Amino acid sequence: MSSPRLRLRLSLLLLLPITISCVAVALSDDLPAFREAPAFRNGIECSKTTWSPSDREHNPSLIHIAMTLDAIYLRGSVAGVFSVLQHASCPENVVFHFIATHRRSADLRRIISSTFPYLTYQIYHFDPNLVRSKISSSIRRALDQPLNYARIYLADLLPVAVRRVIYFDSDLVVVDDVAKLWGIDLRRHVVGAPEYCHANFTNYFTSRFWSSQGYKSALKGRKPCYFNTGVMVIDLGKWRERRVTVKLETWMRIQKRHRIYELGSLPPFLLVFAGDVEPVEHRWNQHGLGGDNLEGLCRNLHPGPVSLLHWSGKGKPWLRLDSRRPCPLDSLWAPYDLFRYSPLISDS
Repeated sequence: MSSPRLRLRLSLLLLLPITISCVAVALSDDLPAFREAPAFRNGIECSKTTWSPSDREHNPSLIHIAMTLDAIYLRGSVAGVFSVLQHASCPENVVFHFIATHRRSADLRRIISSTFPYLTYQIYHFDPNLVRSKISSSIRRALDQPLNYARIYLADLLPVAVRRVIYFDSDLVVVDDVAKLWGIDLRRHVVGAPEYCHANFTNYFTSRFWSSQGYKSALKGRKPCYFNTGVMVIDLGKWRERRVTVKLETWMRIQKRHRIYELGSLPPFLLVFAGDVEPVEHRWNQHGLGGDNLEGLCRNLHPGPVSLLHWSGKGKPWLRLDSRRPCPLDSLWAPYDLFRYSPLISDS
């Protein structure tokens, strides 16, 4: 007969694999699971083409889209990708460039590959330390996250052969062919985006900014208009030539010392580009559907046609839907949600 001590050791060994398995599940449980998206294929009118990060030549048949990936907004990013593919005339010619931190990049890669097995994409590692010392607190914590500033570094992160990119936030869905947005003529401009010149531009900066002749002079000779940086068409070649990243970082350092604005990564873009943006139709950014940055109240659509719905602001559609307190327009986001809900009662 075995001794009680030996039986105890055997019991512990039998339990060990189960314990390790449970720990592994717990480590990945904070990331959502998604259903596999259907495969979207090119029509006969599309030229068949491929892309590799090592390509050295610009391929005019490809559409490049950049987005960030993180655990908090992953559900929104997946819905955004799904919406682009569903409405694209040549979905196999769309290349996604995802920006993520090192912390969860392996898990995020696994999720993207399993959700979109046919997607052409690349994940780039963004170092939060690039901006951590330059960020000053704003009116909402989400605006202070380093990944929110990754759009400033797209020209450094993406391959040189990628000369043009569309940047999309992770809280939007596209309901039109993205090739129409891609095809706009930027002319001499670095950035194209919908402008809103009726907005009160002075509200985006503090009294310290407006009382300084040196700061105000940055806007001299321009007619600055507000634009939302969640939807931008960017000429990366011109961005690199004009050293735009350095200019944006300069304003961030000034902000850190003198507090000239309150709203995250937007004001530096306004200071560098406002009044020098290629106007894009408003249909390509029906923004503000998440309400303001404090309460996130429900909003209505702006008048006019719609090609893109953007839940900028505090309220996010997946959170409001899950809480069973959705706004009416959140139902327009729901069809693109690939989130896999866990059954209340296990089949086993």
